[in-house]
Amino acid sequence: MKIAAFQITSSKIIPFHTDASTLDEMTRELPQGFYTTFNTLSQGTKVLGLHAHLQRLYAPAMEQGIDPSVDEPTLRTRIAELGALYLPRESRLRLILIKESGRIYIGTQPFEPPSKSVYAAGVKVITSESIRESPRVKDTGFISSSVAQRKLVGRDVFEVLLTKEGQIFEGMTSNFYAIKGRALVTAQKGILLGVTRRVVLRLARGQGMSIEYRAPHINEIFDEAFITSSSRGVVPVIFINEIPVGEGRVGRWAKTLSRAYQAYVEKRSEKIIK
Repeated sequence: MKIAAFQITSSKIIPFHTDASTLDEMTRELPQGFYTTFNTLSQGTKVLGLHAHLQRLYAPAMEQGIDPSVDEPTLRTRIAELGALYLPRESRLRLILIKESGRIYIGTQPFEPPSKSVYAAGVKVITSESIRESPRVKDTGFISSSVAQRKLVGRDVFEVLLTKEGQIFEGMTSNFYAIKGRALVTAQKGILLGVTRRVVLRLARGQGMSIEYRAPHINEIFDEAFITSSSRGVVPVIFINEIPVGEGRVGRWAKTLSRAYQAYVEKRSEKIIK
């Protein structure tokens, strides 16, 4: 399905022609900028952590002296308008703030949640010796520089994990966590601090888990592992590079955190227009 793309101004939404069939393809058609991606909830009226998502655009723009073409209240209004595009289905949106002009673009498509089997049976992932150059900034340059790794996703590969010297930092489009006993092990430095990650860490503590902030090593023995992202929630990982994690099946901590996260989303999602 083709992507619907638009330039956002203070007064209107201007259609932007693209033949892209994915948000990544659309992103590569535009000049380099900052971006964030999320899906709507509650019939296009809510988003989990929307302010945090928008700060991925506005905060680095402010640091670099870039004047965004629209302010946050206006952008929220435009998101709400585009969030109704595919009703009754929810929408997946990518926002891009162009560095050289401050213009903001939005690409949107119907949101396709992962199948129930992803959560019930877990997924297989592989690793790639690669990390982000600027891990604290969500820069579209990373999408262009990681085309080869992104092409590896599909069929039996759900995600590609980024590693350096055997340490697992994060996924291409997700954060990564290993579980050892009651300890949740996840990198703190050298990664993009995801919106969902912050919620999951809070929920893990609430479930009685301890947090070890370090990049787990690929040769460590994990009891469980999972990845998180805004559009997929908590996804259990049962194989890394064809090697089973733990018993090679979804463990109790992943199930517990997945249920807790879904409950949090239903209760705490943020209204697009306040």
